[in-house]
Amino acid sequence: MNNQVSFLFYIKRAKANKDGLAPIYVRVTINAKRFEFSTNKFVHVEKWSSESSRAKGFSEESRLINNYLDETFTKLILVEKSLIKKDMPVTRESFKNELFGIHQNIQIRTLIPIFQDHNSRMKILVGQEFAKSTHKRYETSLKHTQDFLLWKFKASDIELEKIDHAFICDYEFYLRSVRKCGNNSAVKYIKNFKKIVRLCLANGWISLDPFANYKSKVKEVERVYLTQEELQKIMDKKIIGDRLGIVRDLFLFSCFTGLAYIDLKNLTPNHISKGIDGDLWIFTNRQKTESASKIPLLPIPKGIINKYQDHPQCEIQGKLLPVPSNQKMNAYLKEIADISQINKELTFHIARHTFATTVTLTNGVPIESVSKMLGHKNLRTTQHYAKVLDKKVSEDMNILRQKFQLKTATKAKKAQ
Repeated sequence: MNNQVSFLFYIKRAKANKDGLAPIYVRVTINAKRFEFSTNKFVHVEKWSSESSRAKGFSEESRLINNYLDETFTKLILVEKSLIKKDMPVTRESFKNELFGIHQNIQIRTLIPIFQDHNSRMKILVGQEFAKSTHKRYETSLKHTQDFLLWKFKASDIELEKIDHAFICDYEFYLRSVRKCGNNSAVKYIKNFKKIVRLCLANGWISLDPFANYKSKVKEVERVYLTQEELQKIMDKKIIGDRLGIVRDLFLFSCFTGLAYIDLKNLTPNHISKGIDGDLWIFTNRQKTESASKIPLLPIPKGIINKYQDHPQCEIQGKLLPVPSNQKMNAYLKEIADISQINKELTFHIARHTFATTVTLTNGVPIESVSKMLGHKNLRTTQHYAKVLDKKVSEDMNILRQKFQLKTATKAKKAQ
């Protein structure tokens, strides 16, 4: 890693004594971080040259001071060379330790214990500040990092100061080539790793940001959703038995509320109350973003709530609806897609996409209102749904086309 090291001799005029003698200090700057110390030499303020950082003139006093400063400068150069020779990182801390002979307290920090400590702290805060899935994602990211170190360096750990731009690029290459990660997955794992690097920077454990010149971009993926015809097929399909029947109802509930699986699972009767219009609304917070989500209840989700209000699972668990595991839900949804003759890989999250597109935006609900109901923190997140609605664009342009045709017809009539 290239380090920018500079030395500057200067006087502290504010500390000059009554005879006009000011102390001479050395400032050592390493990668924009500095420390200073006194040379224990003094010089008359008027005899100091700020331009040359030396004493002026050729007097014996000036000659002795300048010789001492030259020797100090040489000593500083040798300290830097010594660190490089020892293959030690040249940082403010290591330079000071080498210069002043403080070796017993030097701690070479490495990556994996810091990553593990971060994940352990995150695990304790699951349910408070982090979702369980977020912790799991960072555990996977840690595993990928450990595997990369073995693949690239045949090592189980690495010193922090050896993490540079090349390390990041090699890590990304490993994720894409060896782990076969898609673009967005690779970018997300690198983003997780970047958080650990930022933690090290904030604590002063590394001096340069290896991500300074690194760029990556998440590719926009097309969000799968159900059309009105496909949604109607699921609604009309006669299903006998609770196994698929409950899952179909829960899926439809999300199609008409936009709730993600975990937010649906967390719903209790206390989340249902009257809204500003006097009708029933869902008032909850998204677990993923902790942002508020306020959703007026349409007739279909109202009917589903009434259908399951006395369900044994709801009464025992104190939940609004009897929600099975996400794994079971997605497995049963594939069966529902088959019997409903829907040629799409149906997952529960498609219900949320369907609410955003087919149920709301396609029917003219303003994007700001959709964003608020979905609990998005940024309108740009909601705009991804609006981009896929070619049908809505076609309908809007037909209205505009009709307006132009009407104007042309009116002008022609007046001309007659």
